[in-house]
Parts: sequence; structure tokens; C-alpha cells
Amino acid sequence: MGDLVSSDRSGTQRLYYDRPADTWLEALPLGNGRIGAMCFGGVGTDRTGLNDETLWSGGPETARLLSTPLGATGAEAVQAVRDALRAGDIRRAHELSRGFHSGYSQAYLPLGDLLLEVSVGGVVPRAGDVTQYRRELDLDAATATVEYEFGGVTVRQEAFVSAPDGVLVQRMTASEPIELTCRLTSQLRSRQHTVDDGLGLLLQAPADVAPPHRDVPEPIRYSDGADRGMAAAVALRATSDGEIRTSDTGLAVSSATEITLILSTATGYDGPANPPARTAEDCWYAADQSVLAALDREYGELLADHRQDHRRLYRRGSLELATTAHSGLPTDVRVTRAVEAEDPALAALIFNYGRYLMVASSRPGGLPTTLQGIWNDILRPPWSSNYTVNINTEMNYWPAETTNLSECHEPLLRFIDHLAEAGRRTARERYGCSGWTAHHNTDAWCWTPPVEGDPRWSNWPLAGAWLARHVWDHYEFTGDLEFLGESWRVLRGAAEFCLDWLVELPDGSLGTSPSTSPENDYIAPDGQPASVTESSTMDLALISDLFDRVERAADLLEVVDPLVGEISTARKRLPDPPVGARGQLQEWAADLPEEDPQHRHMSHLIGLHPGDAITPDSTPGLAAAATRTLDLRGDEATGWSLAWKICLRARLRDAAAAHRLVRAFLRPADDAASGRPGSGAGVYPNLFCAHPPFQIDGNFGAAAGIAEMLLQSHTGDIELLPALPAAWTSGRVTGLRARGGVVVDIAWTPHGIEAVLTADRDQERVVRHGGDRAPVRLTAGVGHRVSTS
Repeated sequence: MGDLVSSDRSGTQRLYYDRPADTWLEALPLGNGRIGAMCFGGVGTDRTGLNDETLWSGGPETARLLSTPLGATGAEAVQAVRDALRAGDIRRAHELSRGFHSGYSQAYLPLGDLLLEVSVGGVVPRAGDVTQYRRELDLDAATATVEYEFGGVTVRQEAFVSAPDGVLVQRMTASEPIELTCRLTSQLRSRQHTVDDGLGLLLQAPADVAPPHRDVPEPIRYSDGADRGMAAAVALRATSDGEIRTSDTGLAVSSATEITLILSTATGYDGPANPPARTAEDCWYAADQSVLAALDREYGELLADHRQDHRRLYRRGSLELATTAHSGLPTDVRVTRAVEAEDPALAALIFNYGRYLMVASSRPGGLPTTLQGIWNDILRPPWSSNYTVNINTEMNYWPAETTNLSECHEPLLRFIDHLAEAGRRTARERYGCSGWTAHHNTDAWCWTPPVEGDPRWSNWPLAGAWLARHVWDHYEFTGDLEFLGESWRVLRGAAEFCLDWLVELPDGSLGTSPSTSPENDYIAPDGQPASVTESSTMDLALISDLFDRVERAADLLEVVDPLVGEISTARKRLPDPPVGARGQLQEWAADLPEEDPQHRHMSHLIGLHPGDAITPDSTPGLAAAATRTLDLRGDEATGWSLAWKICLRARLRDAAAAHRLVRAFLRPADDAASGRPGSGAGVYPNLFCAHPPFQIDGNFGAAAGIAEMLLQSHTGDIELLPALPAAWTSGRVTGLRARGGVVVDIAWTPHGIEAVLTADRDQERVVRHGGDRAPVRLTAGVGHRVSTS
């Protein structure tokens, strides 16, 4: 079909700036799944923010101390709430619901900073004194570079975080000899550890860090007792053609034209159930072994292995859209210009960036990505930078399967195994139920009780039902029956809890009581906001979806289990989603007025996305009600909510609305953290999503939404370009993945489309584009071409 887009991919594969970063939200992220680095690209003085995905406050003992409930729990306490609701005493139900609360989950912590000072000819340059400055993040190479000239000397710095070698590598070169000093600092309790050609930083994490919204006497508490926080360490060494010296104040390199810094980290984390036992010295030794091993290799080898490892995942897919005159501008300037002028390639960049961030932050064997991915510089971060599992953690992994990064899904899937084990106790002790449950917050220690707070977010016990969908999704995309069998206990346990949680309603149907719709309130008969009621639409959508998946899994695995029959019977008694007087999908069983009609959470539309119970073809009435709901809510929302709305509009095949939301997502954030007044969502200068503040879920959600605009397979058909905006007149996407293990590449122009479908197993499918549907026979490993004009 000829050239569809510009051969210059810099507009879709690089973030570029013409000045150093002043703030964290201008710095550029690197990561290998475990070590996170934020590169500021400073002139003269420079900072690299450091994180380790396993560095959290608290531990199993802290979780135990915080888990005492505030009031009565168990089956009788649940029944008391139900009785109050049945009697119409909403306020009593609300207060009784607080009795199930206890404590809070722990915080994902910043590790520290690597601080550099460069001297050129005995002078420390300043940003205003240099020329030819350029700072860049190359998504395809996963490297951050900085280059500038000062006094006739060209200085270049290149950084990457290697997964194969487990280290951060920073290499600095100069056309004339320079001097460099390095220091390691941390907000945590720390002490220096100096070796002949390197530095160490030994750290102690707090035993407890309270969320920012909690007013407690000691919000950051250290301990030397049984609840002592974990130890951690940073190890740093250098090689150079100059002279290296170390002292108590840092590491210095003089008369050098080449300097390579190699850094690694380690913590005492040993899984969610085990108290961290390693000392800081043990951690430093572990980190230093990785550094020493990397030092034995040439820089070129380290870089080549890093690129090969990264590209093995990243190059499976990409999106290219038409560039414009603005595509070559610095990224922050480009985002500002795109508010007024269409820049299709910017949408491609945010899609590719989402895939880059997934590869950088979520690798097999690690922990799931937090609200901030693996990048956090705040000791009491917003929402503790933990796992918010009433939407945000799930959104983090929406693009894992659809954009062909299935391995990156593994940390969440394995974490669910641990969470399910912890949640069995919570189900039994809090509610007198079988199976397992979790609520809206969890952490590296698998916290599962409802936290102390407002019932509208705390008293939602269906995280297990939602997370179980990720288990099924992974199977549906990969066909991995062995994985599904290993996960049967998780699926069954989530369904077992839901079966116990359901109650018979006066009309003979089944529902949930008590129930909330995260995180919105309704207006009660007394005119005041309330959250606790019966049968939110989200509850029943999740439970119906879960029961369906468990029945299908049991059939595939040939499981004989009486619970499956009970689930099948119960599912038939779940009512369909109700449609309200305004034509909208109701948020609750009753047609209640929302306290916030423009609320960011779209909980009641979960059956449209990520679920598949509502589609324009199979349930047109409910799809129309979902459309009406979105119209009533409006476009304006937080960053991650905009991303969810992109997904929802794409499922409705509403290309114009999806495109409008993509553009809204890509506007400059204007909250206090960006240095501009206001409270609007969008993206920061480094393209991190603004809730505000920074939350990475929007980045992943936007990538997932764009993928849904270009390919859908949730109905069983493989649908090409179901919500393609008119403004994206030509383009090319590679490596999207359909359910059933089919990789799809699509190229399009105004004259037609060409697609190649490559399946990992023999199968017969239906391919759809617009109103056309055609059956195709796919042979494993053989590309099947589909074209239209």
C-alpha cells in the first residue's frame, strides 16, 4: 500500500527536551522491572532518583498490629447491616459498616538519589551557560541521553537499567578531560558504606508509614522491635580512564574523558508473609555482587544485552500515525501545541510509551506495578503509592495481553495467588464467608481487610472477583491450560466468597447487601449523601462475570465440583443491569440520584469494559444505556478516568468520542505539581498521567484504550479498526493480540486496509471490518492476509 506514515519514527518513539528537568515530573523514567530510575539530565549538577520495587514500609507484623477491627465483625455483624438496610435505616447501616474497618495498608517508598557534579576546566557549568543541549528518552533502546557543549567541550551522558545484569549503568564521555563527584542520599534512615572504588548506602525502612490523609501522632514510625521495617542498600562503583578516589563524602573521578557508573540495589523483602530478615550489610553485599559482575564486562556488551532484552518485548508491537510540523518539537512544547492542532503521532507516542512503561516496570518474578509504577520520590506518597484494586491496579494491566506483553502480566497474576491466601482469613473473620476477599487497598504484604475510612471506598469486598478476571484473560489470550489449572483455586475461592455474599431479595432474585459503588455516593431520602445500599450494578456485573468464567474454566479443566452447579443456579437468579428514567444504566438497583453526577469512577459500566456482557450487537439496549451514561457523566475527569472512557467509547464503536477523549488525555496537566495553577487532568511534561497528582494507571489505560480503538476480540470475532478516528487517515499498528493467541498487524490508508493475522494454534475465526464479516481458517505460525478497499 506504499508509505502510510513518515519513515521518521522520532515523533512516535522518543521523548525529547531542550532543557534539563527541574522537577520529578519532567525527569525521564528508566527501569528493569525492579530498579527504577528517574533521570533529570542536569547540567553541572545532576540527579537520578532511585527506586526498588520491593522497598515498602512495614511488614507482616505491622500488618497484624493494624488489622484489629474497629467494631463487631462476622456473620451476625453483616446481618445487622442488612437488617438496617431492609428497615430503611441507611445511617445506621453506614455506622455499622465502619465496624469492619481496621488500619491501613503500607507505602511504597523512595530509595534515594544519585547526585552528580561535573566540572569542566575547573568550572561547574550552569544550564544557561551551555549550548546544543538535548535530553532524550529513546523508547526503542530504553536509554536516556543528555548532551551539551560548554567552553568548547562536548559532554554526553547515557543511562539505562539492565534487566539481564540487574544494574543501572550511567556512562559519561567528554571531548576533553572533566572531573566528576558522586554522592548517594536518601530520605530514609541511612549511613554511608565506602569501599576502595565505590560507595554504598545502608538503609532502614520505617515500620509504619500512614497515608497522607491520615492524621496520626507519628505518621512515619521507625522501630527496632518485632515490627522493624526492612533493610535495604545501594551499591555503586565506577570505572574510568581517569583517577578514582573514594571518601566518606563520596566518589570522585578526575582527569577523565570516559566514566562508567554501575549501581544496583537490594532489600530485605522476602515475600508477603515472611518478616524481612536480611541486614543492610547483607543487602549491600547482594547489590555489590551484581555491580562487580557487571564491572567485569565491557560497556558495549552491557548495552547490547540490555537492548536485546528490552527489544525482545518492546519490538513485538508499535503504532505509527502521521507526523506533523509539530512532531519534531520538544515533547512538552508539542503537548501544548496539540491542544489546538491535531497531532496524530502524539497519540501513537502515548501508546508506545505505555508499552515502554510496562516493559520497564513489570517483569516476571517481581511485584505488580503500584499507583506510580516503580517511580516514586515521596516518603508519604499520594494514596501510599500502593495497589488500589477497585480499578487502578487492574487498569495498570489492561494493555498487557492486548499489546502483546503477556509476560509482563505475570507479577500481578502471581500476586493474586498470595492475595487469595491472605484474603481467606479476611472472608472468614470479617464476614463469616468461605472463599477469599480483598477490598480497595492492598500492598506488598497482601493487606486484605477494609481500611479505616469512608464506606464508599472501604466497604467494597469484591476485589477478588475483579482480579479473577485477569486470570481468565491471561488464559483466553494464551490458551495456557496449565496456568488455568494452577489458578483454579483462585477462581473457585473468589466465586465461593461471592456465593456466600449474595442474599435473596424480596422479588426472589439474588443481590448484594450491603453494597457500595466505588467511589460514588447517592442522595438518600433525607437529602444527604450516602454510600451503603443494596445491589450496586458493579457488584452484580462482577459476580455474574466471575460465575461465567468459573463455569467455563471448570468445563475446560474437566473439574467435577458441586460448587459449579451452585454457581450456575445462582447466576440465573442475578438480575440484568437496570436502566433508569433518564435512559442511563443505573449505578444502583434503585434509580438513585448521584451525589456527583460527573464522578470519575465508571463502576457501573464494568460490564462494557473490561467486561464483555454489554456489546452494541448482543445487548443493543444496554449499550444505548451505557452511551447515555457516558453522555451524562461528560468527558471531563481525572487522567485515569479519561483513559477508562476511551476504552468504553471504543467498545461502543464511537470513534469520534474516543478520539475526543484521547486528545483530552494528552492536554498539559495544570495542577500545582506541574508548576501551573489549577486542578486539571492530562499529562505532565514527561508524559506521566495526571490524576492529578501523578498516577501511572492512566498511561496504561490510554494505551489499552487506543488498542481497543484498533482491534477488538471480546465478542469472539476479530474486529479490525472498530473505532478508528477520521483524523487518523493512515497508519500502521503491529503486534496487537486477539483472544485465542492471534497476533494482528494492520495498515490503513483512505483507500483501504491490509491486515496480517498470525495464530499460535490452528483455528477458525471470523474477521470483521465495518459491516463485513468473513470466516477465516488460521494455521499456526502462518500469516493470513486480509484486505479491503
